[in-house]
Amino acid sequence: MKQFYPIGQAGTPWSENEKETWLAQTEIKRSYNDLVIIKIDALRDRFQVEQYGALSINSERYPLFGVRNKNWHEDKPVVLITGGVHGYEASGVQGALKFLDTQAEAYSTEFNFIVTPCISPWGYETINRWNPFTVDPNRSFHPDSPSEECAQVMAYVHNHSQNILAHIDLHETTDTDESEFRPALAARNGEDYIAGNIPDGFYLVGDISNPTAEFQTAVINEVRKITHIAPADEDGKLIGEKVVQEGVINVPVKKAHLCAGFTNAEFNTTTEVYPDSDNVTDEECNDAQVAAILGALEYLKNCR
Repeated sequence: MKQFYPIGQAGTPWSENEKETWLAQTEIKRSYNDLVIIKIDALRDRFQVEQYGALSINSERYPLFGVRNKNWHEDKPVVLITGGVHGYEASGVQGALKFLDTQAEAYSTEFNFIVTPCISPWGYETINRWNPFTVDPNRSFHPDSPSEECAQVMAYVHNHSQNILAHIDLHETTDTDESEFRPALAARNGEDYIAGNIPDGFYLVGDISNPTAEFQTAVINEVRKITHIAPADEDGKLIGEKVVQEGVINVPVKKAHLCAGFTNAEFNTTTEVYPDSDNVTDEECNDAQVAAILGALEYLKNCR
């Protein structure tokens, strides 16, 4: 097997030594405090801001926050919005914060909101998919999770509600998925790296056991006002999965232990913004995440 990644030996899974080498090469590239915590603090007069935990690698630098509407009533349906499961996917974090700042109050007469804007703050600062221990949080939402990011947010959400109507998990698919993160994954596992394709545009990942096609369509139609929807490739697929409707693939989210599957929400979806397009700005990517949430909420309003 040809060597394709600078850490480890091709065909051999990483030991703790390789994982420590990987961690030693990471560096802080942006500020969680300046770009996230300050924005969360600015919401305190309008929302309930709660610290639900912290990361053990540096508990003072990486506190974990959830945000809920102040006019919380048990008889209203609960909508969960999660961002920053993969810390490097910036628009998920900033989109969740922008939704809180600009739209959440208008919808809080009808819905309760639980919003966790940045589940993986170390990953946000170092622009990484993994946590410091080479664990992918978005494959780790299950009991006895090896990811403290997952364990702490699951406990927080379940503490506030066992009955989630909808869960919208905000993500990106970036060019670095192929240039860095998927090669690193293959190297860590001692597998060969097989190159894939990055979809050119926005798409959704639905739940194969709960596809909610009309709900997904409502989200896509709102997002297309902001950015282009990813077309299927020549095989009718996106990231190797069959396109079941425009801009939508379905996967077994619970079996894969994805964030969007850790509740029993009646409606769930994972957004995938494409920030590396020449046709979008960072702010438009944030707006696309907000649009996805609004498309979901308008659908939920009209179907109840």
